[in-house]
Amino acid sequence: MSNKAKQPQKLLLFSLFGPRLFGIGTLKIREILTFQRLTKLPHSHHAVIGTASFRGSALPVIDMAAAIGYPALSKEEQNQASIIVTDIQRQEIGFLVRGVQKIIETNWRNVIPPPKALGTNAFITGLLDESGDIIQLLDVELLLSKVYPESLDTQEVLLSDVQSETLKSLNILLVDDSQVARKQLSDVLDSKNITYHVTSNGNDALNVLLDLHSQGNPVDILVSDIEMPGLDGYELTFDVRDNSTLKQPYIILHTSLNSEMSLSYANQVGADEALTKFDAAELLQAMLRGAAKST
Repeated sequence: MSNKAKQPQKLLLFSLFGPRLFGIGTLKIREILTFQRLTKLPHSHHAVIGTASFRGSALPVIDMAAAIGYPALSKEEQNQASIIVTDIQRQEIGFLVRGVQKIIETNWRNVIPPPKALGTNAFITGLLDESGDIIQLLDVELLLSKVYPESLDTQEVLLSDVQSETLKSLNILLVDDSQVARKQLSDVLDSKNITYHVTSNGNDALNVLLDLHSQGNPVDILVSDIEMPGLDGYELTFDVRDNSTLKQPYIILHTSLNSEMSLSYANQVGADEALTKFDAAELLQAMLRGAAKST
């Protein structure tokens, strides 16, 4: 594996309840604030404790512990807590955490998928051994979908008959470690009766690509998340582009981050397009551009 595809990831570690540490990628983080007085929001989810003022705008603040099933922070604990301001899926959200610990640098290859025994409602996308401590990486998309279920609503996108038939003729592979993101991607294609393959990590995706190629049914379009345990989207793209025997798919990388750096690096490793997820119309139009290029 060339160093070109290896992008170390920085993680912010923090505590929610007890000694266990959690982590999220620093690319998702805009700023860390000390606790401030919040304005209450009527009729909101129990974990939404109010709004804070952030750069002239009202920032919704979610008690992260309460959102994932731990006891909510008491008023006294809130005064000692921190607010992590994140930029996810084109919206700024504040997460109240008990305490911010430190920032570490790791590689996604060191992150392992969570045990399947945790079930589909676990808020964990991966586990990392950091000096003997097991860090749990949070599935922030799943958390937000529980707090704001309307965010899962599939956008209605109009396609012409020709466009629909074009996409139906393609062999499409979707890859994302977040079950919420996989559902969003799948719902868009399901709504148009477009068939596809789907995996939850880059390693499985590469195996599917190789298997389908050997069967004479190669993947035409690969849509992959960037941040994933094991083989991340950058490395998956590089491995595909580095395999001269493989029929090259049109590769669309997507990320929940509003980050020019992430999108620029996606192009450097060989992706045809890089999108900030999630916008159904943008995704389908990107796929149609891929279809035009592959014909």
